[in-house]
Amino acid sequence: MSDKVQIVSPIDDSVVAQRPVARDSEIEDAIATARGSQRAWARVSVGERARICLAMLDSMLAMQEDLTVELARMMGRPVRYGGEMGGFAERTRHMAAIAREALAPLTIEDTDQSRRLIAREPLGVVLVIAPWNYPYLTAVNTIVPALIAGNAVILKAASQTLLTGERFQRAFEEAGMQESVFEHLVMSHAQTEKLIASRAVDHVTFTGSVAGGRAIERAAAGSFIGVGLELGGKDPAYVRADADLDHAIENLVDGAFFNSGQSCCGIERIYVAEELFDRFVDGFAATTGSYVLDDPRDEATTLGPMAQARGADLVREQIAAALRAGARAHIDTRRFPRHGGPGSPWLAPQVLTRVDHQMAVMREESFGPVVGIMPVAGDDAAIELMNDSAYGLTASLWTRDRDAAQALGGRLRTGTVFMNRCDYLDPALVWTGVKDTGRGQSLSVLGYQALTRPKSYHLRSVP
Repeated sequence: MSDKVQIVSPIDDSVVAQRPVARDSEIEDAIATARGSQRAWARVSVGERARICLAMLDSMLAMQEDLTVELARMMGRPVRYGGEMGGFAERTRHMAAIAREALAPLTIEDTDQSRRLIAREPLGVVLVIAPWNYPYLTAVNTIVPALIAGNAVILKAASQTLLTGERFQRAFEEAGMQESVFEHLVMSHAQTEKLIASRAVDHVTFTGSVAGGRAIERAAAGSFIGVGLELGGKDPAYVRADADLDHAIENLVDGAFFNSGQSCCGIERIYVAEELFDRFVDGFAATTGSYVLDDPRDEATTLGPMAQARGADLVREQIAAALRAGARAHIDTRRFPRHGGPGSPWLAPQVLTRVDHQMAVMREESFGPVVGIMPVAGDDAAIELMNDSAYGLTASLWTRDRDAAQALGGRLRTGTVFMNRCDYLDPALVWTGVKDTGRGQSLSVLGYQALTRPKSYHLRSVP
């Protein structure tokens, strides 16, 4: 095991930073201290815990300009999009606003004879394992509600975006957080699995690959700790015959290629009503061709490099295999001077037609700037294809008929159904997935339930 973690920028292969991996004894001490601090933290009022999380948000917002450039260097997202603080702020404020009601006891009876209620208590120490693609947005989904609910939190940031853990630490310190209630640790995969298996933590949330989720479940087997997993995705869109075509094209291009396609809920496959198909593809390809693939620190850039060359190579392989099987590519990659070959993180966006579900690009997660588009005869054909996937995070429907969208949504095996939008997390709605996308829930009132345990009180008076 290496004793250091090094962040290598996909922009130019420069070393952004390196940090030492924590020693096993340091991890043990941090967990023990967090557990002691959590007991005192749980006695702090919900309102005060929420206030500190909102103060943490203020500190993060004060760092926003630096955070945005730092993210561009670490994982390649263009600075023109302003980092992740917009959604970060929305989620933090919403979870703070609903905390009192969400965590309030449920009173069943309160009479002279009997008081019966169900209270919610913190789990204890929560381990958050964050990914590199949205290291702030995914982490905040658990960190803020876990802390407001009275838990202590240990954050393991992804190696590619390790500095985000330090930013969280600094923001909480500036907010006046009690010592050791929040802590970020630099750990190896082996150390993380050992920590989970030891039952030293009470709950773990993980966002990442299906293989990573399986490793977490194996580590937690028999420990009886809670596990929340957001794993792979192959999110579909269906453009119905009654869709607003221009609106669908503009938003679906963004949904497919924002963050170089490295989004958990990014659009990876599109099904279009036959009568709209040619016009949709022409418009989609034209809009995609206007993207600028260049240095993400340049305000004119709309597409940066992928975070890692191996991810780009996977997408290259999927595109090449689809073309060999008869697919048609609509984007001339020579229009993108930065576009690289094998071993390069620089990858131009690609739009494919004449695809089918025998092709990996329509079946397996791509997590990169490629999308396949197929014509469909109608709703039934679209729903069948949308459900023909091992994953189920989100699905989007593009139509003018809201009743039809809700009815079709009831037939989709997915965690979230969108109409006329995609790639967005509403903090008032639960974020969850089905099938190989994982299990568990975050955000909304239900997110608080996942980070607390119910406790029943049956208090009977004696005459």
